[in-house]
Amino acid sequence: MDFNRKLAAACFFMAAAPIGATLAQSAAPAATTAALVTPPAALVLDGVPPVPKSVADQVAAYTDFRPTGFASWHPTKLEMVISRRHKNTPQIYRLSAPGATAELMTDYAEPVRAGSYAPLSGKYYLFGKDTGGNEVNRVWRKDVGAAADSESVGITPANKRVQGLAWANTSDRVVYNVVPVNRQGSADTIKTEVFIADPLKPEEAKKIAELDGGGWFGFTFSPDDKTLAYFEYVSANESYIWLMDVASGKSRRLTEKNGTEPVAYGDIAFSGDGKHLFTATDRGSEFQRLTMIEIATGKQTTVTKDINWDVQSMDVTRDGKLIAFVVNEDGTGKLRIMRTADNTYLPAPKLPLGTIGSVSWHRNSTDLGFSLVSATSPSEVYSLNTKTNAVTRWTTHEKMAVDPATFPEPELVRWKSFDGRMISGFLYRAPAAKFLGKRPVLISIHGGPEAQATTGFLGRNNYYLNEMGISIIYPNVRGSSGYGKSFLKLDNGKLREDSVKDIGALFDWIATQKDLDASRVVVTGGSYGGYMTLAVTTMYPERIAGALSVVGISNFVTFLERTESYRRDLRRVEYGDERDPEMRKWMEEIAPLNRANRIKRPLFVVQGKNDPRVPWQEAQQIVDTVKKTSVPVWYMLANDEGHGFAKKANADYQFYATIAFLQQTMFAK
Repeated sequence: MDFNRKLAAACFFMAAAPIGATLAQSAAPAATTAALVTPPAALVLDGVPPVPKSVADQVAAYTDFRPTGFASWHPTKLEMVISRRHKNTPQIYRLSAPGATAELMTDYAEPVRAGSYAPLSGKYYLFGKDTGGNEVNRVWRKDVGAAADSESVGITPANKRVQGLAWANTSDRVVYNVVPVNRQGSADTIKTEVFIADPLKPEEAKKIAELDGGGWFGFTFSPDDKTLAYFEYVSANESYIWLMDVASGKSRRLTEKNGTEPVAYGDIAFSGDGKHLFTATDRGSEFQRLTMIEIATGKQTTVTKDINWDVQSMDVTRDGKLIAFVVNEDGTGKLRIMRTADNTYLPAPKLPLGTIGSVSWHRNSTDLGFSLVSATSPSEVYSLNTKTNAVTRWTTHEKMAVDPATFPEPELVRWKSFDGRMISGFLYRAPAAKFLGKRPVLISIHGGPEAQATTGFLGRNNYYLNEMGISIIYPNVRGSSGYGKSFLKLDNGKLREDSVKDIGALFDWIATQKDLDASRVVVTGGSYGGYMTLAVTTMYPERIAGALSVVGISNFVTFLERTESYRRDLRRVEYGDERDPEMRKWMEEIAPLNRANRIKRPLFVVQGKNDPRVPWQEAQQIVDTVKKTSVPVWYMLANDEGHGFAKKANADYQFYATIAFLQQTMFAK
């Protein structure tokens, strides 16, 4: 199990705004302190108006959705570990049967999003968590039956970031790899250390290898536990699969360079006999296809020649007879089950339309667990029995004051960009029966940039649609994943601003829509989407009503100099190397920080103080610069958060503050 994928994921909580008076107006001098929401102690607010309690009460129905995620199966019983919010943060629970009451397993101040039983004994379980959003993930052990808030035992080193962890097949040993943290110098060199450990004796962990750089992921044991397969990540377009002998720690690269054309590989899984590896790769294709690699010779055989979309989230049964994978069809997930003996498909299960999370087989080689999220349902947990093709829903969100079934489905839309290329996105239209006239538009840009806006549950963002009448567009600009490797490279290096121009073309498209108001557009995004947001404010200042940047990059030079060293080289491939004088000059020229004098509309900046990816200085410097102009700027800094707000109290207050911001930019006369 790869803890890094679940624990390092950024959590962005967007906000919504009710129609009527702005919060600033509501919080006039006549309001008393008792009538205001007290900000969480960790928040530092600058220019953000106070929040009336009446507004928090008004939007409460949209703030308490609790998505549930599949974490892992029990090794012998047909029960599972799931992840769901408890109080202020996500924690893990035991679910003994479909529809059963979930039993709390962890109860900590920090989020816990992944957990797994020891695969043979099942007497204890492991989970991971960081501190204050710093992503210094550490893995902990706790006995089954122990109190949720009881002490746990750290099995990985303190003050080092766990990049991934996987169980052995024939014992309760684990492999994990760690990188050093709190090193942010441009000249830093990073080593990844690989350890084999018995979680019951963590002090006896043995380091079996040391690898150059920080881009080593996906470690998995062969069926006999003698070999480890893993991949070296260079960029979204380039990676390699390696094999390591567990006894000696010696490695060899299984996949070689494909001439001048880089190749990317995805998930890795051994065949049942250990003689082959299954993976997803774009070798010889625009898309990542399911491929089988013969370990002895390196020969690759494409398995899914009939699929022209990316294959994701793959897992092979313990007996090696079935492989499950998800196909990303234009932002929607389709589950496929294939027999490995003859590459034929089992009948496709009937599932709701939406996005499917990681898939995982039970050790019985029959039941498959996964999460599914749709526009009308928060993430819920399901299983598929391959003998009966029956789909079982294990969790159901409790009834709320607002019915998710009434939420609108997304519409896939396309527009022509500056160079004639077609760009797509998902449009959620405000209900026309409830709101007359042209509606204001929120453009929400995903991070990455090697990511994709997909169909899914909008959560509190549904308040925009149902209560405000704001339509929302989630664009997939060039550089997004899911549309082929050529499309993925279209924003690299000095092509960076071409993706911003895709948003300019979107403004043109909005102006052609009879039900959308091109004069009331607010742009927002997190992480790389935060950069895009800031870039739009400087390239198209007259075409927006405001901008909300969440943990966004304001200057690629300072970002690369300050981001954690274990990820710096990986980002240089995408953005360029700031140490090269010509590239550095280009980065400075396009930096929103250095074009801040072009910003004409109100700006709201949100940041976590402990963010290891986009350090807080990126937010502080753009705020300080814009403050020197006449443009209104709000700033929210959380001292106990990292790359986005993961704690509900902070996320709620961000929600309320964004209500005020959208009211003042979209509805102020």
